[in-house]
Amino acid sequence: MVNDFFRDRLREKLFFEPTGDQAEALEGLSRFVCGDGDEGIFVLSGYAGTGKTTLVSALVKTLASFGVRPVLMAPTGRAAKVLALYSGMPAYTIHRAIYRQQSGYGASFSIAKNMFKDTFFIVDEASMISQTAGEMSAFGTGRLLDDLVEYVFQGENCRLILVGDAGQLPPVGSLFSPALDVNELGCYGFGVGKATLGEVVRQAEGSGILSNATMLRRLLEQTAPGQQVMPRLSVKGFGDIERITGAELLEALEHSYDTVGLTDTLVVTRSNKYANVYNNGIRSRIFWREEQLTVGDIVMVVKNNYFYTKNLDRLDFIANGDIAEVVRVGRHEELYGFHFINVDLKFADYDELELSVKVIQESLQSEGPSLTQKEADTLYYNVCEDYAGMSKSEMYKELKNNEYFNALQIKFAYAVTCHKSQGGQWANVFIDNGYLTDEMLDREYLRWLYTALTRATQKVYLVNFNEKFFHTPNSPTSVG
Repeated sequence: MVNDFFRDRLREKLFFEPTGDQAEALEGLSRFVCGDGDEGIFVLSGYAGTGKTTLVSALVKTLASFGVRPVLMAPTGRAAKVLALYSGMPAYTIHRAIYRQQSGYGASFSIAKNMFKDTFFIVDEASMISQTAGEMSAFGTGRLLDDLVEYVFQGENCRLILVGDAGQLPPVGSLFSPALDVNELGCYGFGVGKATLGEVVRQAEGSGILSNATMLRRLLEQTAPGQQVMPRLSVKGFGDIERITGAELLEALEHSYDTVGLTDTLVVTRSNKYANVYNNGIRSRIFWREEQLTVGDIVMVVKNNYFYTKNLDRLDFIANGDIAEVVRVGRHEELYGFHFINVDLKFADYDELELSVKVIQESLQSEGPSLTQKEADTLYYNVCEDYAGMSKSEMYKELKNNEYFNALQIKFAYAVTCHKSQGGQWANVFIDNGYLTDEMLDREYLRWLYTALTRATQKVYLVNFNEKFFHTPNSPTSVG
């Protein structure tokens, strides 16, 4: 009875007749929330245009109407901001919510104690949650999913709802998204419920973005690992997706900057090298910027930084992927074999937070995701020469407080790789395939293109896409 009552209230919050998939999800979520079973984790997987966002918003509002205040989280600051906007409640990054910084040298974070009771933790963009340490080794065990589950179930009668899109790119270095995989989650010893939204809602049927995204995820479901595929995109009859040539690109970008703004326009590329080419071209040919860094530039942090937030209560660290605007450019310095620029940055995703930082100029044009290992080692050894003769503990203390060693690594963010765009939304997105051979057209490419397409909320521009990507009469889908 309680389950039925909650389901009916949840259904009322949708304000429209649910699809078959949505009705099943409503039933599953209601059973989970009302404790009808032994499930501790629920996975809500939804493809683009299936109403996942609307359903999560309805769930948050329904829980609140029953006196239950859920805790909302997402992997990145931008994703948390999107979640907060559509749910109407505050949302936090997973790292800020579940970790606390330890005292002592370096940046070391332990899993915080969960003081919540009878709470539902709702985590959006769960496809991005990784089980490999990488740059996050300073946090807990280094395995974010393990730490998230441990944190949630420390609390009294707390449960976890993971929300995501299984069609998107998995975490870097993974073949699948562990936080959306029922078998993977079952290893924690809790019952796992799941609902999948696959049916595109009627309101979205006229969208070229969602029509093509639906085609791609269906093709993804039919394609075996290692199999070659040829997706056939449709642009005719749609106002929100358009093919353009390189000759039309600058005019289209300028129009987008004029209409939706600088921070709501994005170019998505397949590599950091191509992103650099785009960023340099946009700065020089559209904004006529010749300096290394200029007021008004949009940049992205490309390596976690703990130095500039150590005295802030509102932010534990500046995260890889955070986007900022340059609001002041100060002194340029050359030291330790590198170039540094003193700047003020404004982080829109953190309530317009402004920070005065020192950035390392070499990261701006690096063809890798950040400084190469050789460059990072060179900086480390050159700085360490200043502390020759000190004990290791004394040297570590000095390194911890050295603003050059801890300089922020950034890249321009007019164009970024698809992985860097994940979790964010932009009004207009320009997608450049780059160089592709038939051998490169596989499941991973389908995920890449699906993820790139679904970053846009208004319009997608397909830049220099080969004719073979578009519908012709009786054209086959698979090429391998």
